[in-house]
Amino acid sequence: MVISGGLHGGQYQPLSQEQISQIHKATLEVLSNTGVEISNKTAQELLANAGARVEKERNRVYLPAELVEKSIGSAPSEVLLAGREEKNDLLLRGKRVYLGTGGTALNVLDLNNTRRPSTLEDCRNTAKLVDALDNIHFFVLPVYPNELPKEEVDVNRFYSAMQNTTKHIMGGVYTIEGIRKVIKIAEKIAGGPDKLRERPFISMITCIMSPLKFDDTYTELMLEVARQGIPLATPPCPMAGATGPVTLAGTLVQQNAEALAGIVLTQQVNPGTPVLYSAVPTTVDIRTMDFLFGSVEMGLLNAAISQVAQFYNLPIYSTSGVTDSKIPDVQAGYEKATTALLCALAGSNYVHDCAGLIERGMTVSFAQYVIDNEINGMVMRAVRGIDVNTESLAVDVINKVGPAGNYIAEQHTLKYMRSEFFLPQVSDRQTYHRWKEQGEKDGWQRANEIAEKILANHKPTPIPAEIERQLAEEIPELRL
Repeated sequence: MVISGGLHGGQYQPLSQEQISQIHKATLEVLSNTGVEISNKTAQELLANAGARVEKERNRVYLPAELVEKSIGSAPSEVLLAGREEKNDLLLRGKRVYLGTGGTALNVLDLNNTRRPSTLEDCRNTAKLVDALDNIHFFVLPVYPNELPKEEVDVNRFYSAMQNTTKHIMGGVYTIEGIRKVIKIAEKIAGGPDKLRERPFISMITCIMSPLKFDDTYTELMLEVARQGIPLATPPCPMAGATGPVTLAGTLVQQNAEALAGIVLTQQVNPGTPVLYSAVPTTVDIRTMDFLFGSVEMGLLNAAISQVAQFYNLPIYSTSGVTDSKIPDVQAGYEKATTALLCALAGSNYVHDCAGLIERGMTVSFAQYVIDNEINGMVMRAVRGIDVNTESLAVDVINKVGPAGNYIAEQHTLKYMRSEFFLPQVSDRQTYHRWKEQGEKDGWQRANEIAEKILANHKPTPIPAEIERQLAEEIPELRL
């Protein structure tokens, strides 16, 4: 069963409106009194000209409430992240929910159950898997091609995805020249610069360092993407108890301050640039101080920060559907389902990391993509909720069947049985004896077989051969 993305969430609200207001006021205090560290001189100048106070000797920038609120107003409340095919368009606004992949992992757990360094071929294969899995709505570049030099990573990661999926593609970027070449490729495929900005089927990620620091390299990349007018996520990743306050409320304040600072900067570069309110709040294991990805508190944090983004009427890039497990096992299942469900029911728009990742985001598993496609389908079924109308109330059918009857052969049943229930592919719902007769396969084995079939047989919509020929001539480092 396919349940399309873009359904409206918001059924779950961990924060009251009063608590959201408290977080907002505390955030403005942090931005104006504590400030953020920005060493990039161009960024300092832009913000100073906009009314920020800059202490150049400390690289400290203080953002007044008026500037923050003006920048929030300048950022778009709705962002289109297009697919190469229109059927895969994502319209981020309000409480519309989409679930997709994330990265960037350095390892792959392949179909042979071998953990190894990721390659460019894995970029291609993960894109092909996602293209075929209907409940994964977008493709964030999930792996790093370890065999490539840094200067060739951007163009080859993005292009390998463009070749193998028509869903929206987002990815982290590493060089200014890489950004420009990726955009050049996308413009050619889209039919020109204006057409790409009208229907951007690519977007980019540049990170903010927690606590409250803009790394110089990432800032340069952020400025370039904003200048280009390409949709952008600027996620900080505060870890409650380590790089953020141990209290969830405190981490929400810092996360909010970092996210808003990113929005303020992008709006000074290019007012109206399509930037997403971006959030990757996480926790640590207080027993070891290890970073955690699958804690229930992470789900709570991402659900809560989604409410904060809705308070500002900004589309949000958030994080859930993740796990600390090293393999696709029961731990991966309950951690992924819990965090994804909390975030989606809160109405988060663009929930990344919701497919394929294991081991705290360090590894992707081909089988896990298939399992997560099923989890995502169940999550979206919960977001859809229960349709209540004259037909679904079924009073006439109940009256017809009456006491001690059954509904199996009723036309009403035939009409609604496929749309009312989520029908899984991986979950085994047979009797014990049938399961045993068919080889006693567990969910991992069944998912692995599905992944293998997709990679062998799925044929994504190709990029026209003439465009590929031109790109090969113009960008010789492309590994076609």
